[in-house]
Amino acid sequence: MYSGFSGGRQRVGNVTQVNDPSTAWVNQEPHWGLIEHLLGGTYKIRKGHRKFLPQEPRELDESYDNRLQRSVLAPYYVRLERMLAGMLTRKPVRLDDVSDQIREQLFDVDLQGNDLQTWLYNTSRICIRYGHVGVLVDAPKSGDNGRPYWISYSPRDVLGWRVELADGQQKLTQLRLSEKIVVPDGLYGEKQVEQVRVLTPGAFEIFQKDQKGDFRVIDEGTTSLSEIPFSVAYSNRVGVLESFPPLADIAELNLQHYQVQSDLGNQLHISAVPMLALFGFPAAAEEISAGPGEALSLPEGASASYIEPGGNSYDAQFRRLDQIVSQINDLGLAAVMGAKLSAETAESKRIDRSQGDSTMMVVAQQMQDMIDNCLRFHADYLQESQAGSSLVNRDFMGARLEPQEIQALLQLYTAGTVTQETLLLQLEAGEVLGDDFDVEAELEATQAGGLMETPQPVPQQEVTMPEGEPEVTDGVA
Repeated sequence: MYSGFSGGRQRVGNVTQVNDPSTAWVNQEPHWGLIEHLLGGTYKIRKGHRKFLPQEPRELDESYDNRLQRSVLAPYYVRLERMLAGMLTRKPVRLDDVSDQIREQLFDVDLQGNDLQTWLYNTSRICIRYGHVGVLVDAPKSGDNGRPYWISYSPRDVLGWRVELADGQQKLTQLRLSEKIVVPDGLYGEKQVEQVRVLTPGAFEIFQKDQKGDFRVIDEGTTSLSEIPFSVAYSNRVGVLESFPPLADIAELNLQHYQVQSDLGNQLHISAVPMLALFGFPAAAEEISAGPGEALSLPEGASASYIEPGGNSYDAQFRRLDQIVSQINDLGLAAVMGAKLSAETAESKRIDRSQGDSTMMVVAQQMQDMIDNCLRFHADYLQESQAGSSLVNRDFMGARLEPQEIQALLQLYTAGTVTQETLLLQLEAGEVLGDDFDVEAELEATQAGGLMETPQPVPQQEVTMPEGEPEVTDGVA
């Protein structure tokens, strides 16, 4: 069977149990392993042993183990993922027409103590890491106390789905989500239990793994919604709930840097101490030793000297490491944001910014649409007629106004060319007023204080013509 996920032959998932992953999941899973190991840092990559750091031919196991323990992973991928998510959440999410009740609940949006901004940072990292992310808006069963909350699921947790075309759009008709929960075990202990949540429009089932390894229904019921309250955001979409990690090339380069650096570090470790070489010494002679407090007695015609390698091969490896770092820079922020990880001048950051911003613009729009859908599900649970909308930051690089630009805006306002609202909005966008500044509140305060009048243009002074000079009207003397 061939799939649209890539051009090669794909594996087919054998789905017979509720916990069996779908074919699409099986085809995406090989692209996640390396990235997940890189997230674990040096400790996690070392646990991969020869999978990520091959053992050389005729290299002793003891020598390989020593080399493995000296090898350190540089966190290029993790740094880039955090940086991109940080750029997306550099400014708070703006909520419009959202009720006070929902606003208050969004201060703990996931019932884990995370507000909407922190939740968006963590969720956008999943989206950038895997290629997409899903969010379920869940709520307690009817009659139970509680309120709606949002749960983020990575593609690894979405085992299978079914969609149908209805009203001109694709809608989920079945969704299987893998979960792990912690339950009490004995008087003081606890244990982790695997379960699968199966969602259909207006209903749910929860299957839990028993001691025999079988999944059995432990809970089921209905919801107050007529659809599955699950929304998806993509950073590199391939199909419905299918994607490809957009930073996969960065992950491969990060692994290559780890391997080259391991080879170089091992060679430097071995060659750090020069080797003593004896010339003309009888091969049948007894074993000798040499050290700072010892001397050698050599037969006539024999000689001894220390041998150490030249640095030409090391220079080539150092240059190779620099090349890999440069490639990471070029494929990283240069491809996504039009800038590099290293320091740059302000002018160079503006080069190709419109092209670089477009990729992150797509991610920002996807995350914004996902939040809007979650707000709608949240409002439906609370039976509120108006859900409101959101605006996710699109100013990724920051563009603080220069003093001369601020002065020009003030002159336009003083001359009556722009209103006070326009002035404040421009200063807010230029990061002059701060993130906590509320333009609407400021306008209301100035209006209440009688300070809302727009400055009148400065009247032109009459020019007195000297006697004997003809009067000029409309350019005609």
